Amino acid sequence: MDASPLPRVSPGRFGELGPINWVVWQVLSRAAGTEDAHLFSTLGRTGGLFRGWLHFSGKLMPGGRLPRAEAELVILRVAQLRECDYEADHHRRLGRKAGLSAVEIERVAAGPDAEGWTPRQRALLHVVDQLVTTRNVDDAAWAAVAEHYDERTLIEIVLLINQYEGLASTITTLRIERDTF
Repeated sequence: MDASPLPRVSPGRFGELGPINWVVWQVLSRAAGTEDAHLFSTLGRTGGLFRGWLHFSGKLMPGGRLPRAEAELVILRVAQLRECDYEADHHRRLGRKAGLSAVEIERVAAGPDAEGWTPRQRALLHVVDQLVTTRNVDDAAWAAVAEHYDERTLIEIVLLINQYEGLASTITTLRIERDTF
């Protein structure tokens, strides 16, 4: 693949987004620290589907039960496995804001077996790796993560992984350009 392929769908503006999604895009871009969050100006072209997706996504992160730093570890690992620089760019920044150290953020690339993870982080990252690479989680990895989370949070973890894996696939397929900060 080219280093910087052209987007398959160009980011929308007022005419393509409509007034509601245009305002949402403006607000989310500012919150992300960029003039144009290309993800939102592209997905915003889908009208109400965009707002429904935002609602679902927001219930997982930042509105989920999983502690924010752990949610960011999940998302960063998904981005690493899916080679999604757009997702990684944003979630490195968000991870720092959530309290992850620079060392932890860099360690994500080494995976769950790297030195320095807590047993809880290691179990969580093993589930991410298995779900993204095999589309399932074996009983040993499930038992390890279940030692640290209740059933509702376990369901949320699976949904969070799949949400960001699907988002990485969408970003890659549509060739959404990385944002400038």
